[in-house]
Amino acid sequence: MKKLISVLVIILFISSFLSGSNPQRDSIAEIFGTKVICKEPGRYIGWPTITRTKSNELLIVFSGNRDAHICPYGITQMIRSNDNGVTWSAPVTINNTPLDDRDAGILKTKSGTLLVSWFTSLAFDNPSQYKEHPDWVRHSEKLSEDIKKQWLGNWTRRSTDNGQTWEEPVRQIASAPHGPIELHDNRLLYVGMGTVDGKKSIAVEESKDDGKTWNLISTVPIPAGLSVQNLWEPHALEVSNDTLIVLVRNNSKDESNGYLQQTESYDGGKTWNVLHQTPLFGYPAHLLKLKNGDILAVYGVRKEPYSERACLSKDGGKTWDIGNEILLSQSKTWDLGYPSSVELEDGSILTVYYQIDQPGEKTCLMGTRWKLRGKSE
Repeated sequence: MKKLISVLVIILFISSFLSGSNPQRDSIAEIFGTKVICKEPGRYIGWPTITRTKSNELLIVFSGNRDAHICPYGITQMIRSNDNGVTWSAPVTINNTPLDDRDAGILKTKSGTLLVSWFTSLAFDNPSQYKEHPDWVRHSEKLSEDIKKQWLGNWTRRSTDNGQTWEEPVRQIASAPHGPIELHDNRLLYVGMGTVDGKKSIAVEESKDDGKTWNLISTVPIPAGLSVQNLWEPHALEVSNDTLIVLVRNNSKDESNGYLQQTESYDGGKTWNVLHQTPLFGYPAHLLKLKNGDILAVYGVRKEPYSERACLSKDGGKTWDIGNEILLSQSKTWDLGYPSSVELEDGSILTVYYQIDQPGEKTCLMGTRWKLRGKSE
């Protein structure tokens, strides 16, 4: 009976995705379809991260209830699915600080702790923004210098009861859209952009107590000719015991040079190779090790044709199969991306991201379900 129910759920899952768009074909992947996962009418939402728990619950965190890409009102929200992404709960709010809460990451550790990451921003607090949005001035007037000092920064927050309650936020040096990862030795590792010794750096923090406290253990070396000011939004993956790779956004003003940068560590994050360029154009990246050992990178492309894309490495990140880059979804505008992926029990992949669903609307969360050819349902 359980097997029959599982089959029915998979059929319903596929049907729900196919109802939103026609299947697409790619040389190495089959795209089942794309659908809206979460939409807040009249509001802008974005920058999601998805995770799958041992009990097969799917969790997505994101920045919701926004006016626009930049605004004062962003909050950290979470939605859940217990049927492999067929249906999703209504959003619940995790963080609502006085500042703009952006870019949420999520991790469920081996101990069962939920760890959510985000950063706060004052990008809205400037005359050019107030000229376009005079209603924001009233909000800004409520923000004392003490409040700004208290809340501006990078944060993580723990829940030991599956998100029913949350501990006090913990300030981090670093920040990255998809947050920390857990290593084979139960350490948590957070590779992000932060300030170290007064300089912008790719900082590496670790926690040995399930995210309660953190320590800086290293920084990533930057090669000559590559400005650290253009580097943003890393994401790390443990390929094998103590071997890690990280992809980093290169936000160069020269659009033709917007290729993801990569570094490797062979000692659990204590030391790193100098950054080097990959053939992957887009940003930012999310990395996932699939059951078959392949490494999956997904990323958004903010030049025409605007799209969400994926690429595989079959040798632990040494090379990327750019000749078989996978087109997951397209958009008519640049305001998209920040995809992240989970592999489901049947071997299919669910990649979530944000972009505009219908012309004239603000952004929403969307998901594409797909699989690599040769993988059975």
